[in-house]
Amino acid sequence: MSIQDTLKQLGIELPPVAVPAAAYVPFVQTGNLVFLSGHIAKKDGKPWVGQLGLDMGTDEGKQAARAIAIDLLGTLQAAVGDLERVRRIVKVMSLVNSAPTFTEQHLVTNGASELFAAVFGERGAHARSAFGVAQIPMGACVEIELIAEVG
Repeated sequence: MSIQDTLKQLGIELPPVAVPAAAYVPFVQTGNLVFLSGHIAKKDGKPWVGQLGLDMGTDEGKQAARAIAIDLLGTLQAAVGDLERVRRIVKVMSLVNSAPTFTEQHLVTNGASELFAAVFGERGAHARSAFGVAQIPMGACVEIELIAEVG
């Protein structure tokens, strides 16, 4: 099954590339690697604000991470032209806006990792880091960046 067929089956329509909120570009390709800038969680087109362990739970954070993964796929498609060119999702880095006692950043980040696996199969398996941070731009609950290899 093609990537586009998989996305349709999952009910996912990829968004256009978001306009950067500061002095950076949405992606950079060097050689076979594409680096996507961090994407913050959005809900209804606005930053998905919250702090895990304070006013958000793990399940809602996981939904936010999945939403970011969809945005990242839209940016990746814009960067490479066709998601079929993606050989591998190489690395995902996730920043989770966390209360000091929150320790489930890895479970929140699974929202993105599980979507990449569903879309790309084995090519979606990736190295990953998930950090708890004191704050994210605009108060967003999660921010994720991605590195992909293309052919």
